[in-house]
Amino acid sequence: MRSGITRLVLIGAGPAHREVLARLTRHHPADLQVTLLAPPPAPVHEPLVPAVVAGRYTADACRVGLSGLLTLAHARWVPGRCLALDLEGRRVHAAPADGGAALELPFDLLSLDTAASTDREALEQRLPGAREQALARYPSEAFLGLWPRVVDMAHERPLSIAVIGSGAAAIELVFAAAQRLRAEGLPGSILTLLTDGGALAGELPPDVASRVRRELKRQRIHVLNERCTGITVEGVRLANGALLRCDVPLVAGAAQAPTWLRGTPLALAEGGQVLVNRFQQSTSHPNVFAAGHAARRDGPAGPEAADPARTGAALAHNLLAAFAGQPLKPHRPVQHPLTRLSCGTECAIAAWGPLRAQGAWVARWKDRAERQETAAPPPLMDETASPTQRRHGRPVN
Repeated sequence: MRSGITRLVLIGAGPAHREVLARLTRHHPADLQVTLLAPPPAPVHEPLVPAVVAGRYTADACRVGLSGLLTLAHARWVPGRCLALDLEGRRVHAAPADGGAALELPFDLLSLDTAASTDREALEQRLPGAREQALARYPSEAFLGLWPRVVDMAHERPLSIAVIGSGAAAIELVFAAAQRLRAEGLPGSILTLLTDGGALAGELPPDVASRVRRELKRQRIHVLNERCTGITVEGVRLANGALLRCDVPLVAGAAQAPTWLRGTPLALAEGGQVLVNRFQQSTSHPNVFAAGHAARRDGPAGPEAADPARTGAALAHNLLAAFAGQPLKPHRPVQHPLTRLSCGTECAIAAWGPLRAQGAWVARWKDRAERQETAAPPPLMDETASPTQRRHGRPVN
């Protein structure tokens, strides 16, 4: 039988953890102490980053409202970042944001939903020169802090920009950058999407990828299906021996888990994410849970970042169930996730099962839904809800 206070530490303020906090606003057991370890300021809502790049919003206008949510959830916010985990001693070693002495946060239950990051050491090994010459898409806070410098350069001369990547993040970034530079910069800027050997929009249905290719062509964005081998002050070196001359290489590959996870005894996937079972629970440490970019499902299900609302609902249920000693609930990934891909602020592509839509109204729909998600507290989602119902805030009964 449980006795005393149970300490739950949430590392990261990702969307799944915001769902956990939303549940706690409705029901917070008196003997559950909740601490959120996350860097200040409040995080920028990731789906709105392309809109910030395009100049539609400022970064501050797209931050998730955390303070009110934490107050309603009776949770404590420790501004800072994780340095290491002592899983045997049940301690989180953290660096406070104010630069003070390192902290130790004791825990009984631990959950990870950290911001997307880039392993700069691994990137440098794969693309020599990237550390000094390239601007990485992740982490978003650092990227958005540097992006205005690129815009300032475009005010002085036409730029050649190469976005390296083939997935949704790279596609949305090149569309947003093209819109911003052509609207505010001097005429003549050139945008190129370098797929780095990957299939363009390969994670999307083939007909959606075809729509992406047509829109790239319509907006006069070049596409090169070449693998990159290095980056110099002159540009990007390609596997075919050519050099793509560019002023600003932007690396927008897949988001990664924090590198400090590799120093823990947690079972990890090949990409460095926490290996989790169908309960969002670590396969090696049952008192540790993970979601989002920090997690990967054990088996063929793939990354856990695709449907944060559904994942967050399952995570919230299972953390409270683990606290109460009750059975955990399996998280079943949705078979037909709703995909909305921004092609600039005036156009977006939507796909849900066999349904497809494209145009300015899809962009407005996408923007409205994502702006609503920055409010606090977010709606608590029913894991059985459809994507459309979740976007309109179907609550848990």
